Amino acid sequence: MSKTFNPKKITVTDTILRDAHQSLLATRMRTEDMLPICPKLDQVGYWSLEVWGGATFDACVRFLKEDPWERLRKLKAALPNTRLQMLLRGQNLLGYRHYSDDVVRAFVAKAAVNGIDVFRIFDAMNDVRNLRVSIEAVKAAGKHAQGTICYTTSPVHTIDAFVAQAKQLEAMGCDSLAIKDMAGLLTPFATGELVKALKAAQSLPVFIHSHDTAGVAAMCQMKAIENGADNIDTAISSMAWGTSHPGTESMVAALRGTEYDTGLDLPLLQEIGLYFYAVRKKYHQFESAFTGVDTRVQVNQVPGGMISNLANQLKEQGALNRMDEVLAEIPKVRADLGFPPLVTPTSQIVGTQAFFNVLAGERYKTITNEVKLYLQGRYGKAPGEVSEQLRRQAIGSEDVIDVRPADLIKPELAKLRGEIGALAKSEEDVLTYAMFPDIGRKFLEEREAGTLKPEELLPMPTGNGVAPAGGEGVPTEFVIDVHGETYRVDITGVGLKGEGKRHFYLSIDGMPEEVVFEPLNEFVGGGGSKRKQASAPGDVSTTMPGNIVDVLVKEGDTVKTGQAVLITEAMKMETEVQAPIAGTVKAVHVVKGDRVNPGEVLIEIVA
Repeated sequence: MSKTFNPKKITVTDTILRDAHQSLLATRMRTEDMLPICPKLDQVGYWSLEVWGGATFDACVRFLKEDPWERLRKLKAALPNTRLQMLLRGQNLLGYRHYSDDVVRAFVAKAAVNGIDVFRIFDAMNDVRNLRVSIEAVKAAGKHAQGTICYTTSPVHTIDAFVAQAKQLEAMGCDSLAIKDMAGLLTPFATGELVKALKAAQSLPVFIHSHDTAGVAAMCQMKAIENGADNIDTAISSMAWGTSHPGTESMVAALRGTEYDTGLDLPLLQEIGLYFYAVRKKYHQFESAFTGVDTRVQVNQVPGGMISNLANQLKEQGALNRMDEVLAEIPKVRADLGFPPLVTPTSQIVGTQAFFNVLAGERYKTITNEVKLYLQGRYGKAPGEVSEQLRRQAIGSEDVIDVRPADLIKPELAKLRGEIGALAKSEEDVLTYAMFPDIGRKFLEEREAGTLKPEELLPMPTGNGVAPAGGEGVPTEFVIDVHGETYRVDITGVGLKGEGKRHFYLSIDGMPEEVVFEPLNEFVGGGGSKRKQASAPGDVSTTMPGNIVDVLVKEGDTVKTGQAVLITEAMKMETEVQAPIAGTVKAVHVVKGDRVNPGEVLIEIVA
């Protein structure tokens, strides 16, 4: 299909209530800071406001102790004249695994009922099979389905490949097409060529979403507009640029008085910008250290949110100086895995594996469970050829699936309802549990106990300012007031003492930090571990702080060298911990749910 381009008004989607603060402030903006400005946002005349999805659902439940469904309902009531938009990970929805089709359909239906008008649907692998059910569910709800191309560069990602994907999305019934440049990889002339090709090959409106990590996103948007793009994603200037998006006011000013004029009220936008300038200060502790222009993204392809995540992981290990090594390793891991785009969850899969490769000093000495599932085809079809050597090392002779992964998942909604039981007061609660079983259950339990009221978001301290710990491996909690702001500090781990100093791993309102204390500070706190340090050949330990997901052996079991004996979780990735020697399990010092620290003896094996 060939189309003649006619200049036209450009419409705008603002990301201020979702991706902007996800990119810059670890998704920590609270609903109470969104609602006061909604009347003015509603007057602007945006094509849509992105308000939900991505990591916001996780952050609401995990850190903010807010009901994400209630947030959506409040925003819908406060923004009656503006389309509300969400980011949906296809068959992954808002979690980190594929869900059964009945869960996908139920989630989309409830999101639509609660206020979402536009669903931007993507798959991390660009495997359109993983988008079909979501698209069908959106259309069944009478809402706008926006099919999404995850933009990346590699030997297998070409304009022809992206055009073929766009045609498939159009045939699947999508209402519009988005180019999602999650890492800021687009360059101006490449953008122009891609948009021109897409407009010529299909009839859907084309939306441009590009992060400004490399400092060229605004130029990319101008080239997109010149070649026929219909809509641009921007962010109010006080939360724009860097790993966020081009400033709304800047793009409105740049197009004003031209044939592409957005028609948006610039003085009103400036008022909104001043409001968020003040709001941003409240969240200073969540500001990423990587907020400026970083053209390295054009080489390592690491999205801004992924960089901050890796920085936190390395900081917990006292290895932040090795960031450049991890960034250099990421493209190598990505090539081994067949060049997946780096977007949730593949960004975490690739980034965490690169992290382990660097810290272990040996590539793939430890292989995360997510990499094993990826190599089995459990996330979909890899864009390119994967390393067969790595596949054999990770999964041996296990079968590789070639069907849509969700075809192998039985309906699970009824099972989930039964598991959460009376804690769920609505179908929305069941879906919250489905997305994040552990933290979802905890959230619903706390709500049942009446501890989720806004004035009680943080635990109250005891008389000495320390909240009692819950036992072995449970963080010790402090509540600290600084100039009227309240922060929760958890001591989550303690490292080996060396050179008269000891490393303590802290979490401040959920953000990992590391503090080094001098010799007189031997205090570990009520939640500190009393496990001894590994020294014998058969001592099983971990290399980073985390939680025990499962214990796979018991005392008296016979194990082989390399056999998995534990599964741990750190930074949302699970890893098998293997037996260092063959022998008999003498003692097991951990149970599921325990918090563990580097170097501790978790299991003892004797030859």
